[in-house]
Amino acid sequence: MTSTQTPVELTSTPVDAPGAELALTPNAAVKVRTLLDQEGRDDLRLRIAVQPGGCSGLQYQLFFDERSLDGDIELRLHEVPVVIDRMSAPYLGGATVDFTDTIEQQGFTIDNPNAGGGCACGNSFCG
Repeated sequence: MTSTQTPVELTSTPVDAPGAELALTPNAAVKVRTLLDQEGRDDLRLRIAVQPGGCSGLQYQLFFDERSLDGDIELRLHEVPVVIDRMSAPYLGGATVDFTDTIEQQGFTIDNPNAGGGCACGNSFCG
């Protein structure tokens, strides 16, 4: 399998599983903590999900969530509360979430060894 790095947009909307192997880089952790501080709430966690969609079949979703769903995997990565639903966990095992802020690119990316390929727009992947 090839590893693809997919840019993702973080939006704000109302551990023994594979997802427990998810990594958050220090850069991503700092950015998430900054965004959480801006929200001004202590009940929010970063939810990382994989949903059907995009031109390759699957797409990532990153958003702040206060909900707890049955089967959620809860992680604390670099002091950032992260939650993954049980359906997304197999797709995210071994993946690394990063944040890039350069002149060429700004945003979150996911380097995922489980992705079999991606699309030209870089927003979706196939598992």
